[in-house]
Amino acid sequence: MWPDLTQYMWIAWLSLALLFVIVELLTLEFTFLMLAAGTLIGGLGTNLFGGPWWFQVLAAAAVSALLLFTIRPLLLRALRRSSRLHPTNVDALYGMPARVTGPFVDGRGFVRLDNGEQWTAEVPDAVGAPELGSRVVVTAVRGATVEVAPATVTPERSSD
Repeated sequence: MWPDLTQYMWIAWLSLALLFVIVELLTLEFTFLMLAAGTLIGGLGTNLFGGPWWFQVLAAAAVSALLLFTIRPLLLRALRRSSRLHPTNVDALYGMPARVTGPFVDGRGFVRLDNGEQWTAEVPDAVGAPELGSRVVVTAVRGATVEVAPATVTPERSSD
């Protein structure tokens, strides 16, 4: 009277694998990718060879666990090894060389950074005002103003 639904298990395995791949695209941690591979290799593979439903579930769980504990750590290690931190935005300005483009009056002037940006600049009280056209280095960023020092001074990063 009722149809045998186990003959349609392959649709369930493909749907589950697709769901895992979609979730993996949102998380990007290789966990759901390993579950999707286990679903396809263990579950769908066993289904295509005619295994019973309980063996399909067992095979999918075993392959997923094997992939999670063997392949995933290797993939994560390779991913993290190749991704060094590169400073961007304001963090990339610390230590950047610049040339003075406007005279410093009362400790404020203008510099053109080596990336081409024009900034308002300040010099610390202990450092004399740099000459027009001289080279300086960014030592701090305070809002829309950079603090500069002569190019011979090593920049110190401040967290203001």
